[in-house]
Amino acid sequence: MNSEVIITCALTGSGDSANKSDKVPVTPQEIAVDAVKAAKAGAAIVHVHVRNPETRRFSRDLALYKETAKLIRESGTDVILNITAGMGADFVPDKDDYNRGGPGSDMISPYERVRHILEIKPDLSTLDCGSLNYSTSVYIASMDMLRETSKLLLDAGIKAEVEAFELGHLWQAKQLMSEGLLAPDSVFQLCMGVPYGAEATPANMLAMVNALPPGVVWTSFALGRMEMPWAAMSVLHGGNVRVGLEDNIYLGKGHMATNEELVLHAREIIERMGARVVGPDEARAKIGLKK
Repeated sequence: MNSEVIITCALTGSGDSANKSDKVPVTPQEIAVDAVKAAKAGAAIVHVHVRNPETRRFSRDLALYKETAKLIRESGTDVILNITAGMGADFVPDKDDYNRGGPGSDMISPYERVRHILEIKPDLSTLDCGSLNYSTSVYIASMDMLRETSKLLLDAGIKAEVEAFELGHLWQAKQLMSEGLLAPDSVFQLCMGVPYGAEATPANMLAMVNALPPGVVWTSFALGRMEMPWAAMSVLHGGNVRVGLEDNIYLGKGHMATNEELVLHAREIIERMGARVVGPDEARAKIGLKK
């Protein structure tokens, strides 16, 4: 069991949750406000996507990322900034020609996927392993794409948070480490219950944990109603906790949650288990970050 737990709050994500709940932050100002509230509730790390303020859908707009990061950094609240590099990898086959991407496809180069990271230089950047089948699309991240992305982050001195959705993704990360393209002290995020990756079951979590590189700091989350049970399981297995409106919009039946509420609820679970929630300075020491 992990007795000193880092909480990450995934603030908004890229799914359609913003059209299901008015608690999901959309504008840079709303995202920054939620980041501060989550940090004060106990989150040492905030995980950031941005959204188009008009459509409320996911966005890759560099200006939105820069504004959001600036607002969080200038808020006066100490929190570790983790920005996604997982956008621009969605392929939806065209129904008339499966060799082409149809409506909904959003494919860009590995460099373009991390261009905002290289400019903003957050504390952490996701390295989303793949590929992965979703319900109607495919997330594409070939091994060579991951090599290029990982090297860009490594050369820029930005620590990667490896996002693994199934066992093969951990194999990919270990291969990148063996090639010197991924730092051996990278952080790992086990992403469970995402269709159609690893199902959120205790057996699958144990398999993922056992496949991690030795000694790495890791976190895990599960979607929907499994979010809070997963927080407890992560701690019991020696890991850290991620919650947030990217992964789940409810706190009990019919109760639309806020990010702050989700962090507070996770914190209560952790503390009732006899563990302690650590602040950003202790979290930096655990994962090897400079302030």
